[in-house]
Amino acid sequence: MEELVNQLVIGLRGIWKYRWFGVCTMWLLAVVGWIKVASLPDDYQTSARVFVDTQSILKPLLAGMTSVPNVQQQVAIMGRTLLSRPNVERVIRMVDLDIDAKSPREHERQIDELMTRIKIGGTNSNDIYTITYNNKDPKLVRDVVQSFLTIFVEGSFRGKQGDTRKAVQFIEEQIAAYEAKLVAAENLVKEFKMQYNTLLPRQGVDYGAQLLISSDALNGARLELLEAEQARHAINAQISGDEPVLGDLSPSTIDNAELDPRIAALNQNLDTLRMQFTELHPDIVAAKRLIAQLEQRKVDESKLRVSGGDPGKNYSPMLQQLKVALAEADARVAAITARVHEMETRHARLEAQSKAVPEAESQLSQLNRDYQINKDNYEKLISRREAAKLSGDLSSNTEMMAFKIIDPPTLPLRPVGPNRPLYYSLVLITAVIAGCATSLFVSQIRPTFLSPAELRLRTGMNVLGTVAMNWTSAQQTRRKLGQLGLGAALSCLFLSYAGVMTAALLK
Repeated sequence: MEELVNQLVIGLRGIWKYRWFGVCTMWLLAVVGWIKVASLPDDYQTSARVFVDTQSILKPLLAGMTSVPNVQQQVAIMGRTLLSRPNVERVIRMVDLDIDAKSPREHERQIDELMTRIKIGGTNSNDIYTITYNNKDPKLVRDVVQSFLTIFVEGSFRGKQGDTRKAVQFIEEQIAAYEAKLVAAENLVKEFKMQYNTLLPRQGVDYGAQLLISSDALNGARLELLEAEQARHAINAQISGDEPVLGDLSPSTIDNAELDPRIAALNQNLDTLRMQFTELHPDIVAAKRLIAQLEQRKVDESKLRVSGGDPGKNYSPMLQQLKVALAEADARVAAITARVHEMETRHARLEAQSKAVPEAESQLSQLNRDYQINKDNYEKLISRREAAKLSGDLSSNTEMMAFKIIDPPTLPLRPVGPNRPLYYSLVLITAVIAGCATSLFVSQIRPTFLSPAELRLRTGMNVLGTVAMNWTSAQQTRRKLGQLGLGAALSCLFLSYAGVMTAALLK
């Protein structure tokens, strides 16, 4: 500790010995530094605060009709992207800074400087945004902040319009594509129906139902043909001259070798049908009617056999009527026979085509499914296009958000910088430290022993004695004048510091 104190004392004595070097250095650095600080341009700053009101009554009213835009997110994104290069270049053109740019390098420098100095601040909770800018030109400061404020307000309204146009354009392109697909699907369905018209369902009746209807119609036609043949046979029996039997006859008591097997076969068929259907089924009703007709025919033929011969019967009006009825019966039998043949041909064709029906129905189902999918997507795109247009109109509506300028940008009258008092103080401290360092440095490059203790410390030898210095009166006077000059120089230095500080504070 004692050695450290001795080193400190030696250093102070060296500084004191070469004090004038330090004072000159202090004055030189202080004057140069203060002049430099005084020549710094004034820095003016202005700011603008705007409040964005995103609460609108249109949101709950249109929530179910279209996609309501997220206005808060829209404004927040616009605030974060306000300092993009296109916006900065637009501001430069708005405030005519581009006129001063003589080269592309100067233009880039203006853009970098503007992006560095402009500051955008915001509070997400209160939706208050602050735009701040500082420059040496107060009018330029105000114009720049006003330009950014204008871009911020306009960009918040127009930010979604471009997106909406792109979305509507994309949806319209998809609508055109799906419309082409829909037309192609319709053509495929039409061509398929024209090609497989006979195999496709008609009015909600599938191919199996068509085959069943054809079978029922064929059975009915066959039964009608059988009835017509029986009627024609009865007319022939009457024309042959058989006489009816007097009194009531029971069909079961009459023997007829021609009709009894047919009646037995019909009764057996009727028993089989009754096991499958009810009494009201058309096949059962037709079979019962045919059995009754055959039994009546047995009775009529039995009556004709017992009647006596009549020589003039061939010329009787009754015979003529029977021949006319026979001709009509023959025509009816021929017509029904032709219809039965046609129905048999159609039924055979339906049975032959029945194997191709499942494949045709499967292809038709697939074509209808593809058509329905394209139709649903087409209708959805139509509704989405209208919703997108409504959403775009809603986004650009000024009622969705309201901008309230709390603090408009003003022309600054007093600069906010530079902080000259601080800089003056730093210059003085730096000058004092540099002056002391200069004196210490000179004492080190021109070493002298200023005390016996320093000599003993440096050489490590004991000092036996010292020779005192006797100052003359002139020398003492010169020393006092030197001390007074040193005090005056330091006093003037600090007075100058006080003067520049006063000037800086009063400005």
